[in-house]
Amino acid sequence: MVIEQIKMPQLGESVTEGTISKWLVSVGDKVNKYDPLAEVMTDKVNAEIPSSFSGVIKELIAEEGDTLAVGEQICTIALEGGTTEEGPEASVAASPSTPASAPENVEQTEQGNKARYSPAVLKISQEHGIDLTRVSGTGAGGRITRKDLLKLIESGNIPEAGQNVEAINEPAVIKAPKQEAPQVAQPTAPAQAVNIPVAVGDIEIPVTGIRKAIAANMLRSKHEAPHAWTMIEVDATNLVEYRNSIKDEFKKKEGFNLTFFAFFVKAVAQALKEFPQINSMWAGDKIIQKKDINISIAVATDDALYVPVIKQADEKTIKGIAREISELAVKVRTGKLRSEDMQGGTFTVNNTGSFGSVQSMGIINYPQAAILQVESIVKRPVVMNNGMIAVRDIVNLCMSLDHRVLDGLVCGRFLQRVKEILENTSKSTTSIY
Repeated sequence: MVIEQIKMPQLGESVTEGTISKWLVSVGDKVNKYDPLAEVMTDKVNAEIPSSFSGVIKELIAEEGDTLAVGEQICTIALEGGTTEEGPEASVAASPSTPASAPENVEQTEQGNKARYSPAVLKISQEHGIDLTRVSGTGAGGRITRKDLLKLIESGNIPEAGQNVEAINEPAVIKAPKQEAPQVAQPTAPAQAVNIPVAVGDIEIPVTGIRKAIAANMLRSKHEAPHAWTMIEVDATNLVEYRNSIKDEFKKKEGFNLTFFAFFVKAVAQALKEFPQINSMWAGDKIIQKKDINISIAVATDDALYVPVIKQADEKTIKGIAREISELAVKVRTGKLRSEDMQGGTFTVNNTGSFGSVQSMGIINYPQAAILQVESIVKRPVVMNNGMIAVRDIVNLCMSLDHRVLDGLVCGRFLQRVKEILENTSKSTTSIY
């Protein structure tokens, strides 16, 4: 019969691996082309893998929970109407005279799996001096995954020469060489979750796949990107008056809300066009300055945080941005967000002010170079240029930046430009269409 392979697809820009969170089919199931086969989780998105063929599921190579690199085989499908391809080689393979060689083949396969390191694994190992030959992974066939290395880094137990580390689902433990067995090193990592005492009335909440992905991406960002932080204060009085004067008419005419956030996203997109250095990413031996200005926005649900993208935000009107914010939020909350909706972001704007926050430090959305937190607009007494005190609508803009890519000078000028745009937003100077 004709057997075809289904491989781990590329589910996002800079995504190098994915985890099978749930199989939607079993061996022997008949599937049609484009039918979903499995749910896959990456550090950016949860998505379904569709079948590329019509046929019968022959083998599920990866198990639920396995993390595989992009391009690795996850299952096989026997095609409908396929012809039998079993010949002399198949007969030899099934012959009783060949079992003796099977263990060697299995060992070679396992070693091959371990030796195939993803680009992310290689990069992290080089940056932290990890000897990959002394790490045993939790991936398929013992393959080392990025999450295995992040656990080692978090624990502080990075293996040195002569040590062997077993990467498991808990913080890694260093095993001393056999000849020094009496001096086995004890883990110095923070207390494992299983060691936390659970009292009567405590609630244990299992960590979901998406929560694990969020945690891994945030950990990677904090480990790899040296975060710096800066804040600027903006007088948004004119903006508030303008938006409040037209919001009801806008909602009646357009069918969706004109939020303050749309004005901030537009101002950021305009400033990014003038300061393209901010719209960059760290690539190890070079910095990639992105041509497109694609703004990632954070949308929260009760148990997860998603970061969909407004593409070419600098080319959109305030109305167009407001529409996309509304549509993306609906997709997130109804479970209809697609993987392509979360790809290509170059800079993130987070509306922390919606929770009443007035100052916060965001974690950069890796591999982007910066994130801007838009805080709550609050009324404050302000000393004006004429010496008089007036009540004004003030908002703080808090920016976290990757200091490998950006310095304080360019970030300060960028924030000053955003401030200038916002403070000069009014009915006489700004059109929403």
